[in-house]
Amino acid sequence: MARTRPVGTVTRGTTNPNRLRRMDRWIAAVHGSALQRATAPLAVDLGYGAAPWTAVELLHRLRRAAPAAEVVGLEIDPARVAAAHPYEVDGLTFRHGGFEVPTERPPLLIRAANVLRQYDEEQVAGVWQQLRSRLAPGGLLVEGTCDEIGRRHVWVALGPEGPRTVTFATRLGSLERPSDLAERLPKALIHRNVPGEPVHAFLRDFDRAWAVAAPYAAYGARQRWVRAVTDLGSDWPVTDRSSRWRQGEVTVAWEALAPRGGTRGGMRP
Repeated sequence: MARTRPVGTVTRGTTNPNRLRRMDRWIAAVHGSALQRATAPLAVDLGYGAAPWTAVELLHRLRRAAPAAEVVGLEIDPARVAAAHPYEVDGLTFRHGGFEVPTERPPLLIRAANVLRQYDEEQVAGVWQQLRSRLAPGGLLVEGTCDEIGRRHVWVALGPEGPRTVTFATRLGSLERPSDLAERLPKALIHRNVPGEPVHAFLRDFDRAWAVAAPYAAYGARQRWVRAVTDLGSDWPVTDRSSRWRQGEVTVAWEALAPRGGTRGGMRP
């Protein structure tokens, strides 16, 4: 592949070990079978930051589901790539690159965590389209945001055809109410958490379900979360099952939360 100038902007580079564990575990659970079926499946950790921990951890977690998985860490800052080279092992390499995803073969997975927060909402659809175009058939793009130590995380899963789902994930002991996750909405949604927008209505209804489920707190925050998500599913298209809810997750169809009208960035598929 001919070398091109990396597309994108250097991020702050903030990273911590285990910061992306919730996203990684979800990827391995829902996308693991696709990784297993592929020969030498390739995953990209896009914008891994000032330290290589998230790429190293992604390789380890994916290989539990797909032992042949390989990971390429991509960074737009050449100094970060140079600093990461000593951490390369079999199946893990680091390269200079951005949204153009300069890999020899199309990846089956692109993970872009905490990358788009510094961009304007209007830019997100174009970045999504560019990244989706680089996916292998049956590939998955996961783009989202989390706090500094990975307690709260929200991400969008996209296939080559467009956005599919939104997942909310949290360490339940850190949560006062589900709408606390609003501060970690990805760029496509964070400015839409206002009255009249679907994501605002969703978080409002989730808070109500959480309040109604308060008696279940006597059995622990996990049981309260499961009860709240069960009730939430009566009105919202929850796409996962209780095995994921018990992990402090809930996944909802993108169409239900997509920005109304999709006028700012064309977010509807």
